[in-house]
Amino acid sequence: MPESDLEGVDDGDDLALELPPIELDLTPEVCGVRLDKVLSTLVPQYSRSRLQQWIDGGHVSVDGEVARAKMTVYGDEKVVIYPQPAPEEEAFKPEAMDLAIVHEDAEMLVINKPAGLVVHPAAGNWSGTLLNGLLHYLPSISGVPRAGIVHRLDKDTSGLMVVAKTLIAHTDLVRQLQARTVKREYLALVWGTPNINGKIDASIGRHARDRIKMAVSENLTAKPAVTHFQRLATGMLDGRPVSLMLCRLETGRTHQIRVHMQSIGFALVGDGLYGKQHLTTVFPRQALHARRLGLIHPVSGEAVEWSSEVPEDFAGLIARAGIKTY
Repeated sequence: MPESDLEGVDDGDDLALELPPIELDLTPEVCGVRLDKVLSTLVPQYSRSRLQQWIDGGHVSVDGEVARAKMTVYGDEKVVIYPQPAPEEEAFKPEAMDLAIVHEDAEMLVINKPAGLVVHPAAGNWSGTLLNGLLHYLPSISGVPRAGIVHRLDKDTSGLMVVAKTLIAHTDLVRQLQARTVKREYLALVWGTPNINGKIDASIGRHARDRIKMAVSENLTAKPAVTHFQRLATGMLDGRPVSLMLCRLETGRTHQIRVHMQSIGFALVGDGLYGKQHLTTVFPRQALHARRLGLIHPVSGEAVEWSSEVPEDFAGLIARAGIKTY
């Protein structure tokens, strides 16, 4: 999409200007009360924490002066609030981004996602995500649920993803994922030496104590998860044995490979969430790359497949481990 076509797209400041200011004339009843508490009473449509953020951000004035944090009012002031959009309200906005497109046709895109790129906006990452880049590259994709994203990769996992460009393609690809017919193959470098091959069939749910993590679980809310693995090669990193694994997914649960490999005692190299913290200096992210993706084309019905070379940082790690072929 040409840059000239984006002139009508609002940035955050433009959106803020469209929200009318809120003017308040305080009365003696609030004398001696903190400003944020007064505002939370007089402007109940906004949370107190949000109002405090606006005060801290300089978006509230008292008698023409920028309001101070934790200030107390006397009850005769004029207060003006300049409402700001919440971060989540900014999430679904186009952002220019270089997308490594491996394949594109009228129905779908296949993208080679780099490590470090968040796929979908969420708390802490309301912008700069793959979704924002897709909305810039293809504005019409805004009419497809989640901008066509039908499956995800973790932020620090690299590799192939398919994105639907139409509702028909989206529906079909979701059905293929649910039917477990999409072929997803990953390379992972793990600590230790697992069996030459095996299958992990263990449901995954939210960790009982750490809500950031997932875990193998027998809880009724846990979802079935199946990972097949094969040991391709072994090596050494910092005097410790490592193994290069080929992992094939039947299901696509959050952190599935990371959780499953850790559950049998072989955490991924570089994984600070599921591995040992003192070993994360070896590699700055989990050593995981989605190298092959196969599916049935949603319109032609043809079996199609793509592959991706491991990125430079992962390839260097494999070389450091003394592994020459993979």
